[in-house]
Amino acid sequence: MSFRKKGRNFRPKSGISFQNSSDSKTAIAETLMKEFGSSGGAIKAVMAYTGAGERTVKNWFAAKNSPNGENLIKLMRHSDEILEIILLLSGREDILVTKKLADARKKLVEMLEIVDQLLPYD
Repeated sequence: MSFRKKGRNFRPKSGISFQNSSDSKTAIAETLMKEFGSSGGAIKAVMAYTGAGERTVKNWFAAKNSPNGENLIKLMRHSDEILEIILLLSGREDILVTKKLADARKKLVEMLEIVDQLLPYD
């Protein structure tokens, strides 16, 4: 068995990469810690949501790596905070505003239902 003459390529051949990948890693890591905490239970919860290994998830929390697309989608299903940071990082503030308006409407409806329950009907 012989070794390959070229080493592993870490950059795409086209040269395309995210502008601030370290910033996005840090933003995702901070959001994970904000949403789930930094305990071992937080790591295990994220592992359960994504199916990723412990070392992988610890690297996400430490901002050494970012979740891949599939795991990011799984995280967004369980965390509005992750969804919001991804929308911000992707420059989709318009969608974020729409989401926040929908969330505010939902909370307002819940509050009105509570008020209706507290007030006697005539």
